[in-house]
Parts: sequence; C-alpha cells; structure tokens
Amino acid sequence: MSLAETTLTTARLVLRRPHPRDAAATTAFYMSERAQYVGGHVPRAAAARQFYAVLGHWEVHGCGLWAVTEQGNDAIHGLVGPYCPDGWPEPEIGWLMFDGAEGKGLAFEAASAAIDDARTRLGWSEIVHYIAPANTRSITLAQRLGATLDADATPPNPDKPALVFRQPRPPEAPA
Repeated sequence: MSLAETTLTTARLVLRRPHPRDAAATTAFYMSERAQYVGGHVPRAAAARQFYAVLGHWEVHGCGLWAVTEQGNDAIHGLVGPYCPDGWPEPEIGWLMFDGAEGKGLAFEAASAAIDDARTRLGWSEIVHYIAPANTRSITLAQRLGATLDADATPPNPDKPALVFRQPRPPEAPA
C-alpha cells in the first residue's frame, strides 16, 4: 500500500494522510489562540509553514500526523498521529484538534487508533506525548489514553517547558 493510500478507520473516523486541500483549516488553526501550546498562534506565513512541515514529515519519515475526518465527510477536524522530527528525543503520538472538535471523543478515538498503528505498522515500543504544562485538556487526554507522567524523560525543546507522558510498553516489547 502506498503512503497516499494509507488510512486508518475507526467506528466513526477516517484518519488519512493530509492533503493540500487541508491547508486553509490547518493554517487557520495554527493562527488561532487554540494553537498556543503547539507552536502556533502565529502570523499566516508561519502558520502555513507549520502545515508544510506536516506534509513534509510524511515525505521524510513515511508517517506523520493523520488528518482526522468523520466517515462520509472529508472535512478535517484536527491532526493526530506519529511525530518524530529530527532532534526529537523520542517518537511521539501528538494531537491538534480544531475549533468545534472538542468534547466529542474524536481525539481519544483518533489517538487510540494512531497508537495502535504505531505499535503494529511502525513497530514503536516507546511512545510519548509532549505536552505544555498549562495544556490541561491534553494532559487529561494523555491520562485517559493510559499514559503516565515520566518526570525523568527529556523534553524536545530545552527552551520550552514540556511534560512527557509515556504510554505503557506492550507486554511483548523488550525492556
């Protein structure tokens, strides 16, 4: 299966590779205050570069943040999935949910599918979530996904505080 054809499906969602048609919604998110914890709340040009980085991650790494859509509707609700740019201490499953997508369980459903896919298709035994200390909604989601705070882990950027939440290792993974 080619990367362009790679999708994940859940009971309600289709997680697909992002497309250029997702640029407007993603750029609007990165320009908004909602993106303050993920390198956003920036001017349009910087927000567009964030979107280009999402597309490029797929090209360079063969995986990346999935566009979260509902079955039967291709409108993007957010981005969820594997993220491991150069310099990142550990592979992450991250999430960004756009305005209007919270409170519906979409992030939990999408992140659960992304974690399962990272373990099976990508072979990741270690998975973390890097979260800004003030981002209480993401902390709650990480905990709901079964992750626990790892105070000894290295955050990705020494200049920006981040909590590292670690997913439990699968039982069959070597220690």
